[in-house]
Amino acid sequence: MSGKIRTLNPEPSRWPHRLAVWLCCATFPLIWIGGTVTTYQAGMAVPDWPTTYGYNLFLYPWQTWLLGPWDLFIEHGHRLFASLVGLLTVILCITLWVTKQPKWLKALGFIALGGVILQGVLGGLRVLLDERTLAMTHGCVGPAFFAFTAALAVVTSRHWQENRRTVNVSAAKTLRLLAVIAPVLAYLQLVLGAHLRHFAADGSPAAFRRVVLSHVGLALVLTGYIFGMAFVFWRKAKDVRALVIPATALAGLIFLQLALGASTWVVKYGWPAFLADSATASAFTVQARSWWQAQITTAHVATGSLILAISTVLAVRSVSMLAVQSAFLPGQRSARRIQSNSLAEAVA
Repeated sequence: MSGKIRTLNPEPSRWPHRLAVWLCCATFPLIWIGGTVTTYQAGMAVPDWPTTYGYNLFLYPWQTWLLGPWDLFIEHGHRLFASLVGLLTVILCITLWVTKQPKWLKALGFIALGGVILQGVLGGLRVLLDERTLAMTHGCVGPAFFAFTAALAVVTSRHWQENRRTVNVSAAKTLRLLAVIAPVLAYLQLVLGAHLRHFAADGSPAAFRRVVLSHVGLALVLTGYIFGMAFVFWRKAKDVRALVIPATALAGLIFLQLALGASTWVVKYGWPAFLADSATASAFTVQARSWWQAQITTAHVATGSLILAISTVLAVRSVSMLAVQSAFLPGQRSARRIQSNSLAEAVA
């Protein structure tokens, strides 16, 4: 019996990508809220964990929360928003498991679940033990988790799975290396920033000076690196929007981050000594926990996390899209194959 056999190839579920994007989008404001908690030093506004003043986290009276002290409002809100991110992570992990996905992608889902649990435990221990080191570690793990969710959003997308391409091979190796180094430098800078942010009030002035100089020095290195990397991407991969767009975004964000970093110093410590005699500096007074100080400082922290996340996206896309599979371009491989066949026929 003749006839056509129809093969059913259902499209992969789009839910893992949707959930990964939602998770990434929810994690960024959580970092902002967490930064606000640190800026206002409200981490101990609720002295118990996982309960809130003895109440179940989700049953704490909303009137007391919304109308209570500001420190309590942002700390309890931080816990509630973190619970939302944890719930999204659990749902994503389950969705990756029950849908048809490669094993490595399911493994990434479990890593994400482990990461959000680790972050939650660190936050709880920071409250129970009231340790500055735990607070700093908690502040470093959050951006790393955010960058990981951004990578999940990339690798679950249809574009990543179906539209990969190879650019010039000689440039591909350089671009891949540049892209992979960028998030490493961004994270090192973030760790130094967390050390500076959580520096003990009774710490050594000499140690504080070293941390500040290290943070500023690496900021200059990172700035030069990102601009140089973006320039190379603009030249070598200008037709690949999936790479040029994040590279361009990083160049713009680094400008913003430099401005926010300088502004953070001014609102926290005052104008530099060489500008102390100016009219603006003379009229300025540092106000601890003022609205402007909180917003600028937190924006600086959040932008640093955004730079880490976008550089991670660029690295993941570069490693995938610029994969070097041969020493020849596709057209060169075809020409080489034709030459080989012709030579074999001639010899025969």
